[in-house]
Amino acid sequence: MAALKQDGRASITRLAQMLGQSRATVQARLDRLVQSGAIERFTIDLNPALDVELIRAVTMIELEGILTRSVTRTLKRMDAVMSLHSTNGTWDLVAHIETANLPEFDRVLREIREIKGVLNSETSLLLNSVSG
Repeated sequence: MAALKQDGRASITRLAQMLGQSRATVQARLDRLVQSGAIERFTIDLNPALDVELIRAVTMIELEGILTRSVTRTLKRMDAVMSLHSTNGTWDLVAHIETANLPEFDRVLREIREIKGVLNSETSLLLNSVSG
């Protein structure tokens, strides 16, 4: 998995070369990682400076305790949820959300609020990256 973390775009052939393994061995290992859930999805990270139209936000979510696992599973299946974190304090989860436009963003927020077990949420749009 370390080789994939270094270069998520590497082909099976390239990964096999990097690891000193056969292509078939690497393909079988990758298939097992996906089937076991160790690898949940394949994605890319875009340079945020080049995608000014993308809507980014963090949503803090309060849960009904007995439905935590169910809500978490539902959120993890949503394409717009880039990452999901448990936290302490008032909020139980923090979701990083990205959508292509405001109508899609509105739809995603509505879907989150309608999940059985979500008691409350608060969302903040990410306006600009601050470097320091």
